[in-house]
Amino acid sequence: MTATETEAEVRGSPMTIQQVSRLSGLSEPTLRYYEKIGLIPAVDRDRDSGHRRYYPRVVETIKSLGCLRSTGMSVRDMRAYLSLLDEGARGAAPLRDLFQRNADRLEREIALMEVRLRYLRLKADMWDARECADAGAERRAIDELMDVIDAL
Repeated sequence: MTATETEAEVRGSPMTIQQVSRLSGLSEPTLRYYEKIGLIPAVDRDRDSGHRRYYPRVVETIKSLGCLRSTGMSVRDMRAYLSLLDEGARGAAPLRDLFQRNADRLEREIALMEVRLRYLRLKADMWDARECADAGAERRAIDELMDVIDAL
């Protein structure tokens, strides 16, 4: 983020779609899509150019959505999150459940990624052993690979 972007956010000056994209990690097409489907409110436009201008309140929402999206949260769950924020204490239990469900999903994805990482490391070990003409090490790598493949 540049000094200008930081100043714009602090002063309450509007930000461009490009600035918001860099700040939130969401692509410009994603920002337009989120606006189109109502996940974020309609964004003000510059009177002269017609370009979108994002004000700090909307930018904060977008930054939150960027964090949620980076975890793989669905648009449906993000929509539920935003609507439950207005519920106060009544929204606490559903929000807890929403975040717990997404944490569980992410934990399963991480476990699968760890298996895939193990697979790649073992393949590298196998080819290293083959290059070094170490038949024993190659056999051990292949045996371990079979276990990993079963886990996939």
